[in-house]
Amino acid sequence: MKPPFFFRRFLLLLLACALPLSATAASLQQIRQRGQLVVGVSYVAPAHVAGAKYRTAESFDTTVAADLAQRLGVRLRTVKVTARDRQQLLAQGKVDLLLLNLKQADADTFGASARLLPTAYQANPKLIMRSDTDIKRLAQLRGRSICVAQGGAYVGSMAAAYGAVEKVYKAPADALLALRTGACDAAVHDDAVLNGMLDLPEWKKFSASLPLPANPATLTFAVRPADTGLGDYLQQTASALDSSYWAGNRKKWISNVAFEVYLDQNVPDCH
Repeated sequence: MKPPFFFRRFLLLLLACALPLSATAASLQQIRQRGQLVVGVSYVAPAHVAGAKYRTAESFDTTVAADLAQRLGVRLRTVKVTARDRQQLLAQGKVDLLLLNLKQADADTFGASARLLPTAYQANPKLIMRSDTDIKRLAQLRGRSICVAQGGAYVGSMAAAYGAVEKVYKAPADALLALRTGACDAAVHDDAVLNGMLDLPEWKKFSASLPLPANPATLTFAVRPADTGLGDYLQQTASALDSSYWAGNRKKWISNVAFEVYLDQNVPDCH
């Protein structure tokens, strides 16, 4: 015997209430109602501690996420995701969206599980060395030390491809300072910012380079296909981040990181 219609309806309502909020957690309305935007990123930089040296982050993902939260009028919370768990966390609604530097091969792994919305920021790896380096070919990187920044796109890649010994530093300024002081033979970072860094007079002595295979990574939003409202909003946002936006961010990054390196190399610690 079937239960009465009103009772079946009541059970369905109870079941709906018991379901996790992830089913609709990424709607623009719910993000604004909760007052928080949750973004999955590859690396969450430690919170700045008073009295500690300030360090500019490796990637622009947190910068863009913070700008997005400001546009929505909500707080930002970033969550570390990996290649192994990012699609699952997105599908489960543990994050509202992902903001990742994706190479084409990485983007292809999402298939139909996510709607990918690329921004205009794209970068290739760039390797820089002292101008008097004895490294003239990529094969000579084997056994040589290369500075990379924690959370960056190139951690592990130079060791895997060339047998280099990677030294991982907490931030770009630390990695570049190590290059300048001779702790590393080379450093690798985005060409989008390193090209501008090498225009500074104090970096002319570190302008030697070797061409690495082009493998561009694009800063990309990823949302669940069902979250059409959020996806459309992010599509508009990605389009609004025009060349002047990226030029301004690159200029600020170069200026800040160069200054952080300068302070550590030229000013003694008063403490």
